[in-house]
Amino acid sequence: MNETTAADPGTWIRGITIRQPWTSCILAGKDVENRPAPWSWRGWLLLHAGQATEHAAMRDPLVATALRGGRALPTRAVIGVARLTDCHQDAADAAPCSKWAQPDAFHLVLADVQELALPIPWLRGQLGPWRPPQDLVDQVLLQLPHLAPEATS
Repeated sequence: MNETTAADPGTWIRGITIRQPWTSCILAGKDVENRPAPWSWRGWLLLHAGQATEHAAMRDPLVATALRGGRALPTRAVIGVARLTDCHQDAADAAPCSKWAQPDAFHLVLADVQELALPIPWLRGQLGPWRPPQDLVDQVLLQLPHLAPEATS
């Protein structure tokens, strides 16, 4: 068995870059991330806070409530992990799947969210799911050692 292949981060984890304050809102309970296109990936995601901060979003009551208590808004860093369990659009006549769901968006459904104690600086990212390099995954595993590739048969 090739140990390197079994633990290759490209096989079990991806990254997602999200602008602040939305990334910190996920750590505080935001259960969907809205995207313009569907994602086929399911599994663990590194939550990467991008360079930009949407300051106007800070006036949104949901955001203000999620961030009460002065939660930090780090940028250009991996700040947590989450498991992507589903991606869908709500039917036009259906109630939103979450208070965070935007109409006409694809909803990435997130679970098992875990915040890193220390943000890991990371200057690269992209809108779609990206493959993190092993050194970045290793830094995350130092803080979350229980996070590991799922066994495959």
